[in-house]
Amino acid sequence: MSSCYGENLRLSIFGQSHSPAIGVTIDGLPAGYPLDTDALNRFLQRRAPGRTNLSTPRREEDAFEILSGMADGRLCGAPFAAIIRNTNVRSKDYSALRDTPRPGHADYTASVKYSGFQDVNGGGHFSGRLTAPLCLAGGICLQLLAEEGVRIGAHALRIGGVQDTAFDAAHVSETDLDAIAGDIPVLDAQAGEAMAAAIEAARAQGDSVGGVVECAACGLPVGLGDPMFDGMENRIAQAAFAIPAVKGIEFGAGFGCAGMTGSTANDPFRMENGRVVTQTNNHGGILGGITSGMPLIFRVAVKPTPSIFQRQNTVRLSAMENAELSLKGRHDPCIVPRAVPCVEAAAAIAIYDAYLSWKKLH
Repeated sequence: MSSCYGENLRLSIFGQSHSPAIGVTIDGLPAGYPLDTDALNRFLQRRAPGRTNLSTPRREEDAFEILSGMADGRLCGAPFAAIIRNTNVRSKDYSALRDTPRPGHADYTASVKYSGFQDVNGGGHFSGRLTAPLCLAGGICLQLLAEEGVRIGAHALRIGGVQDTAFDAAHVSETDLDAIAGDIPVLDAQAGEAMAAAIEAARAQGDSVGGVVECAACGLPVGLGDPMFDGMENRIAQAAFAIPAVKGIEFGAGFGCAGMTGSTANDPFRMENGRVVTQTNNHGGILGGITSGMPLIFRVAVKPTPSIFQRQNTVRLSAMENAELSLKGRHDPCIVPRAVPCVEAAAAIAIYDAYLSWKKLH
């Protein structure tokens, strides 16, 4: 299984949903930085399950244990390793899934690829549980980027048919990022209330809803990224798709550009306080795979939770016949609220990895 990422940071995520622990190793972190473990814990708690009535009732403390990479409260240059123990597991809820794969999950494809030897409990290594160590790595990168004047923040732009206020792409600031609040992270509190109602309505029907997460990075220098395969879009997309529920991504105006003319899609350049800026930001802060100095804006589509409590059609692999499935277990009726910090983490990992390349040249 390919669970590694990075050029300058070499990151590997390990574990399964119901294994004794999950974790991450990171090589390439700078020595000497005083990691704020309290801030890192607060970031992880934003993703942790069982914190609100909108999420799964599975409650995990998500307390991390640092095994290496720190000395006297600072990163020491050695490979960083940390684990998060799994404590609240109910594997019996998944015993039948090896033979009757769940629609929308990796049960069937994993069974074929790994000849039936994959761990099915809680989704194994395919589970959203693995976004906890992703957030652990991303939380470290967020702190390191903040030291360089870079801030990253995300919010639930849409859940079901309910829309939050979108970022003003050309003028996103730290003030805007600080304004994001709520159990469902939003800019408009009323939108958050309507989103909560939409989630509860889906839960009452044994169903689920998806949505869109919008993320912005402010304070980036010009020049991060490369053309072709190592562009910032490529780097961020690869990290973002490590979040199992993500099914699509767009940067700046994204797919909206398809309906524009060149004269409206292009962002005119102008001088502002001695620096080059663009009048609009349809390019989302990236031109030719390289950051332009404007806010980096992207959005990801998050699919509805595939684990729902309505009866669904599937197959029985042992008999190669059609079957029906009624799921048990504990599942989020909407993944979006807990996906918001995961998107921030993925962005931070990709951006900091690219920043280390840029720093070598500056």
